[in-house]
Amino acid sequence: MNITDVKVFPRDTEQLKAFANIVIDDAFIIKNIKVINGKEGLFVAMPSQKNKQGEYKDIAHPLNTDTRKHIEQLILDKYNEVINEENQVQE
Repeated sequence: MNITDVKVFPRDTEQLKAFANIVIDDAFIIKNIKVINGKEGLFVAMPSQKNKQGEYKDIAHPLNTDTRKHIEQLILDKYNEVINEENQVQE
């Protein structure tokens, strides 16, 4: 699996910092991945949907820890890049 594109769309809220989309092998897109500011810092939350019991369940997610870490690192790196570019433009 090769992540061929990462797009980040910043949000200016306290907890939700951005939405992200990733493209896998130039053939499959996963949208609405969230960058969240939690108690321990930034983390990535996979897209989810509320079920009949009112619980949120991931609708797409990695099947192993290594893949999760890889996706999270790529998204957070891109998020930091986009935020740094925005800050430079504002200066």
